[in-house]
Amino acid sequence: MTLWGSRMKGTIDSEVLRLTSSLAFDRRLAPQDIRASQAWARALAQAGVLTTDELREIDTRLAAIAGELSDGRFAFAPTDEDIHTAVERRLMETVGPLAGKLHTGRSRNDQVTTDLRLWLLDGMPALEAALRELQSALLDRAESDQEVVLPGFTHLQPAQPILLSHWWLSHFWALDRDHSRLEGVRQRVDVLPLGSAALAGTTYPIDRAALAADLGFSTASFNSLDAVSDRDFAAEFLFFAALTSIHLSRLAEGIILFTTPAFGFVEVADAYATGSSLMPQKKNPDVFELARAKAGTLLGRLTGLLATLKALPSAYDRDLQEDKIPVFEAYDTLTAFLPVLGGAIRALIVHPERTQAALTADLYATDLADYLVARGVAFRRAHELVGQAVRLAGERGRRLDQLSLATLQALDEAFGEDVATVFDPRRSVSRHEAFGGTAPAAVALQLDLARQTMRGRSPRGGGPRGER
Repeated sequence: MTLWGSRMKGTIDSEVLRLTSSLAFDRRLAPQDIRASQAWARALAQAGVLTTDELREIDTRLAAIAGELSDGRFAFAPTDEDIHTAVERRLMETVGPLAGKLHTGRSRNDQVTTDLRLWLLDGMPALEAALRELQSALLDRAESDQEVVLPGFTHLQPAQPILLSHWWLSHFWALDRDHSRLEGVRQRVDVLPLGSAALAGTTYPIDRAALAADLGFSTASFNSLDAVSDRDFAAEFLFFAALTSIHLSRLAEGIILFTTPAFGFVEVADAYATGSSLMPQKKNPDVFELARAKAGTLLGRLTGLLATLKALPSAYDRDLQEDKIPVFEAYDTLTAFLPVLGGAIRALIVHPERTQAALTADLYATDLADYLVARGVAFRRAHELVGQAVRLAGERGRRLDQLSLATLQALDEAFGEDVATVFDPRRSVSRHEAFGGTAPAAVALQLDLARQTMRGRSPRGGGPRGER
């Protein structure tokens, strides 16, 4: 018989029980369910519902059940709908009718959301550490690749020279926003719903502030109706996971492009690549391709939960059972992929000779316009002149830097004999000295700010000294 079956005349249909059961996935909440139940027992004792001896007996038996669950000795029963009923059923088997007192003033409605919040709070430090480790890998690459210049792209078209370090750091800062976003999620998770009961709040004199402190929550929920239906924290966690995975996908896509023969800027180390069962020459960046694919999966999980939540009435509805699978999957995906991506990035082999060869003369077109500006030409006029020069070089089958001085001066006398100095990659990147730019000095400052971030400090944006 189910724990709620006293209202029913007959037994529940076995297929309905199988359909509504969540034990297959929520059993991983077992440690949190035990902790929350032990804390609830202490709160009941403080409220005079349990005696000191009863509390001791329940606490001891729950600890023993936790041991059974952790080492695989726990025997689940066919009537165990979820981990909460499984634990309560086992407690009844060990302490008898006394177990029936534990659920006094408590509902599975507030119990399940408490367990899920505890689970997320327990898991977030590992996720935060995995994020920081990937950021550390990107920071190490930025440190080691400061001398490498490569084409920067917009619209996937070569645009301007940049430092490879600058490219690595662009992904570092995206992940840093994800890190901050995770901290914001943690603050919203850190609210105790236990004591809200089914929807109206418990009728027993439970000190919910003390209960929150006992379980490590910063505060207790303000409204019982909201508390049992609130899954904003789950949706926010999935948004964090989806956006983080999108950032990982963009990073992976860039690396995948750079590994292709058309680019050849980097090479995936053998330990992080796969081959082909048919084509012996293949070396595939599967780790990065799977990271790219997971973004779609996690985005689907987010939209799925949001669609579930969008029209639910107040208080608890069984639809909310669908919150756990996407949360678990998102957590498992990120904690699995972040360390592997970090290792793969550290092991990448950079080919500076390929990045150097890709620095075509067209990449210096903007530098050439700036050269004219420095010689008194208005930028719009300079833009027009360089555009004409690019077109002329194309028509003649020559590179921009192969146009003679006479040809350039036929366009405008502002072109001088020193125009050839424009076509230099180190000179080009060094000119972008503004805060946040790709110049070596600006990148060095970025690296320092990134190191501060990794040490837990929060550098102010806006300028080298934090000016706004």
